[in-house]
Amino acid sequence: MSQMLALVIVLMILFIGDFVSVRTKAWVPSVFICAVLFLLGYWTFFPKEIVAVAGVPPVVATMVIYLIITNMGTLLSLKELKAQWKTIIISLAGIVGIIAILFGIGMFIFDFRTVIVAIPPLVGGLVSAVIMSEGAKEAGLVSLSVFAIVIYVMQGFAGYPLTSIVLKKEGKRLLGQIRNGNLAVKGEEAGASAQAELKLFKKLPDKYNTDFFKFLRLAVVGFAAYLVSTALAPIISISPFVLCLLFGVIARSIGFLEKQPLQKANGFGIGIMILMLFVFDGLKHATPDMMLEILYPLIVCIVLAVIGMYIFSFIIGKVLKVSKEMAFAVALTALYGFPADYIITTEVIKSLTANENEREILTSHMLPPMLVGGFISVTMVSVVLAGIFVGFL
Repeated sequence: MSQMLALVIVLMILFIGDFVSVRTKAWVPSVFICAVLFLLGYWTFFPKEIVAVAGVPPVVATMVIYLIITNMGTLLSLKELKAQWKTIIISLAGIVGIIAILFGIGMFIFDFRTVIVAIPPLVGGLVSAVIMSEGAKEAGLVSLSVFAIVIYVMQGFAGYPLTSIVLKKEGKRLLGQIRNGNLAVKGEEAGASAQAELKLFKKLPDKYNTDFFKFLRLAVVGFAAYLVSTALAPIISISPFVLCLLFGVIARSIGFLEKQPLQKANGFGIGIMILMLFVFDGLKHATPDMMLEILYPLIVCIVLAVIGMYIFSFIIGKVLKVSKEMAFAVALTALYGFPADYIITTEVIKSLTANENEREILTSHMLPPMLVGGFISVTMVSVVLAGIFVGFL
């Protein structure tokens, strides 16, 4: 398959996902549709490396992840990040819910090792799935080695539509408050100019703040996150992507980065495209035979995990006075993480209102907890759990 044909095919899938999402007003998320189409493609005529053939090898996707996550950090201020302590507690509660239900009920259905292998990928992303898969393989548990990867690949099929539903309910609730004059954009920073934001470059003429200078500053912050992550590795394992989010917040607060520099450098759209293709590239591992072999434990484990997340996030949400919809949405980020949490949230917001001011207010209230929730569960806690649980195999 030629590169351009591969590119046309994968972009057609992304467009179909967008089209269905717009037509259904985000009740059916584009991520869900795209995942189904990619899965069908891999099972029929797609070459396994269609995403790489189209021009998005993993190394390119990694570069974009550094830039986009750093860019996401500029959406938050240090004050807003500290304000997300409730999100962190809710995210952790959702994880406790997964563990409690799978050990409490799952153990009566499956054996101990199946439950042990299932939990870290359900809580997190690729790294935890790979840790459990390799651990199961070394223990001679071939089917469970496959199970760890497939449960990571497939859990989004439950998470995408559920998140869209609860976020739409939350968005409608917030819209009612906005239109009654009871809710405004957090921080009221929307009107700040790039020059006012860039305190470290206030003497730099605006004509020199080119697209490449914006990319350069994003890359410098991402590189700093990488260096710190590497330096801390012998002491504590912290993903550079988590640090990118934190460093993006700090860089904006000190005036090294403006708000959303990637959008201002006209690079955000292609960045999201690359990220989405990278995510769907993971579906190439899920063959029909694998799916049939592990379909029953896969469905039961995901259903139990969702029930656990709902119960525990509902209880903690009540205690912290967070709506049950927002609390459940934050807990659900464990099933997919970034970039799906960003894509689904912005998709829902766009479907709810065409008013830019209302969209900005909804974004300021809904997007930060979704991003923080995803990083807590997927990028941080899941890797710790995998490191502990793999020792039981």
